[in-house]
Amino acid sequence: MKRAACFLFSVYAAAPVILYLLPWILGHVIFCHFLKFPFSVDLSRPADVLNHTCNFYLSPEEGVSVGVWHTLPASQWEGSVGRGPEWYREALGDGRPVIIYLHGNLGTRAIHHRVELVKILSAAGYHVLSLDYRGFGDSTGEPSEEGLTRDALCLHDWVLQHSRGASVALWGHSLGSGVATNTAVQLQDQGSAVDAVILEAAFTTIGEVVAIHPVTKMYMFLPGFESLIWSILNMNNIVFASDKNLETVSSPLLILHSEDDHIVPYQMGLKLYEISLQAQKQYKTDVQVEMISYSADLGYSHNNIYLDPNLTNRLGNFLQTLRK
Repeated sequence: MKRAACFLFSVYAAAPVILYLLPWILGHVIFCHFLKFPFSVDLSRPADVLNHTCNFYLSPEEGVSVGVWHTLPASQWEGSVGRGPEWYREALGDGRPVIIYLHGNLGTRAIHHRVELVKILSAAGYHVLSLDYRGFGDSTGEPSEEGLTRDALCLHDWVLQHSRGASVALWGHSLGSGVATNTAVQLQDQGSAVDAVILEAAFTTIGEVVAIHPVTKMYMFLPGFESLIWSILNMNNIVFASDKNLETVSSPLLILHSEDDHIVPYQMGLKLYEISLQAQKQYKTDVQVEMISYSADLGYSHNNIYLDPNLTNRLGNFLQTLRK
């Protein structure tokens, strides 16, 4: 028993030292891209978990390949039987709205709650493009904030080339919310603002999420530990500052957050909503800014907002004014 206690204490005490000596570890913990759940799914064969879906790859830069699933809207299901990538690419130009889905950390585009959301969006009449960032799933390369944002920009550009003017929305969940706001800001700076941004279980900055993680809290009493965490994040250029991004984003915004979210507190989503409302007043615009809150009694927590039976109606009302 004494030896076990000494071992556990040694592991506990070693963690800050390891982070200091090997700062890249924190980035790997944040992205968790090496946990490629579910292991049993062949990502090149989406039909194993998701019908009416085509797999393809894009190259955001030399040496990097990212995997994407294109899931069709209900109106195209019947005609998709036996069709290949070229047909799917043409189908993207049918005028139906397009949602680029940017998932959270850990796992692949085949994780259950991601697939279930895509099924719902597809049945509601949307094209859905689900991206595995570099280093995730079957995508090559190593993840970084800049890299993930570049992957999303690449997919958005590809969608614009093939969607023939249809509305395009970014849907970011958890870590993907930071990717979505980064992407929205960069598109806006390029003079081509995205048509809409949807943030599910969104945080203010990644550092604030790390700071409240149960494991991190175990060390917060140590002098200098919090400064060490922020220093490592800055050193690795991992910020995902959605709070700052939303001060300038001019695209219509919908925020979805559950009050019982145990990973990203509801208050963070509320703060982002307040920031966006303030920006709306500051720039004197009438751009749509909306937040939908889910009671803790529903038990949707961090990953299960797709269970909302009214989700497609809420989404339809939000996107209705954007249709071109």
